[in-house]
Amino acid sequence: MAKKKGTTREFKGRPVVPGDMTAEAVVTKNGFNTLASMQMMSLQPKTKCNDQSNPDLYKKILQDKALCMPQTIGSTTGGMFLYSAVKAGKAPACLLFSKEIDSLAAAGAILSEVWAPETPMPAVDQLGDEFLEYVKDGDQITIKPDGTVIVTR
Repeated sequence: MAKKKGTTREFKGRPVVPGDMTAEAVVTKNGFNTLASMQMMSLQPKTKCNDQSNPDLYKKILQDKALCMPQTIGSTTGGMFLYSAVKAGKAPACLLFSKEIDSLAAAGAILSEVWAPETPMPAVDQLGDEFLEYVKDGDQITIKPDGTVIVTR
């Protein structure tokens, strides 16, 4: 049965970097390797995922999207890559985690808020497995400062 347009569902998470914005979802059920995914961002007009080991995201545009994932994985450069992407205007619109955010992604998001406040990148974690099971590529995501995430189809 096809879903009706305009169907919404609300999830409540913890606002790591609060924000109030709307963006289109791009979703992975795998861990997001920040370095592998974003290392070519300076060479691309729009940041695309370059991580061949993440078939959910490979070659999809990440820039200005609501990046929905369980968690980030990878090296200690992850936080700096997130901050660099924000500063270059090539970052995802926001980071949405079904699980608890890791310290490196949190550092990148928080440093971006402090050092690049002109380009906010909200981050909400602890949205739960049900969030990640529900959200699909192309859904409209609205984030509220209190950590409420609204998914609209």
